[in-house]
Amino acid sequence: MSKAFTPRMVEQLRPRVQVIADTLLDAVAGRGEMNVIDEYAFPLPITVIAEMLGVPVADRDQFREWSDVILTAIPPQPATPAAVAALEGLARYLEGRFEERRRAPAEDLITGLVHAEEAGDKLSKDELQGMAYVLLVAGYETTANLIGSGVLALLQHPDQLAKLRADPTLMPSAVEELLRFTSPVKTSTLRYAAADVSVGDVVIPKGEMVLVIITAANRDPARFPSPDALDITRPDNKHLAFGHGVHYCLGAPLARLEGEIAFGTLLRRLPDLRLGVASEALTWRPSFGVRGLETLPVRF
Repeated sequence: MSKAFTPRMVEQLRPRVQVIADTLLDAVAGRGEMNVIDEYAFPLPITVIAEMLGVPVADRDQFREWSDVILTAIPPQPATPAAVAALEGLARYLEGRFEERRRAPAEDLITGLVHAEEAGDKLSKDELQGMAYVLLVAGYETTANLIGSGVLALLQHPDQLAKLRADPTLMPSAVEELLRFTSPVKTSTLRYAAADVSVGDVVIPKGEMVLVIITAANRDPARFPSPDALDITRPDNKHLAFGHGVHYCLGAPLARLEGEIAFGTLLRRLPDLRLGVASEALTWRPSFGVRGLETLPVRF
């Protein structure tokens, strides 16, 4: 799977991602208002990952419905009956796609996953399901939150927005800062203490579950000068938005590309972009693991 997400391979997707971004904005042109989440931030990455996996883009609303429910029950939150039903529905859907690709292979990631499973020593059936789930849900959920929260952050910091409009070459740096500042993923995956561990004056007993709060790490004043300030020119911006080590995000190059194109296209095509409601009226989705807006009305 990593071969499909190298910077070199991802760069080949740039023209297609640009077409998707422009098509989405074409659909709202002339209206003067839009909901960034539903009409831009969500459909852009889900279209990209659906095409890469080889699943119908027409199913994207169903993916979002499942994802919204599943993400309300990320451990240590309890799994609700609705979350269990959503997981089962997604599992059945994916198994149907696997069977299709076993019968009719194609040039997509589902076919690659199936072939890896059938090699015998690479992916078990459960691993096949897990990898497809991560690619499908995490492949758009986190990027959609980056785009939505990033647009809000820029609109709330007009000096930084003006700086980016004046110098579009700052876009890669801006994306890194928006990843740090908005932290689309709030927590790490689960860890368990292999032995008693002392952190400050607290002892974490062996076997206890540990969650690293990425949002806190990305605002650590010992690591980042003025951590609560948005600075799109911030140097040495080694945030943890993509994790660290062996679990570093497989899709990081794709998320960066989608962010650059999504923000760049929006700012270029909508020069009068502004919030459509007061910031205080915005609400955040109820999720332990990810951070994203329910809606983001804007005017242009």
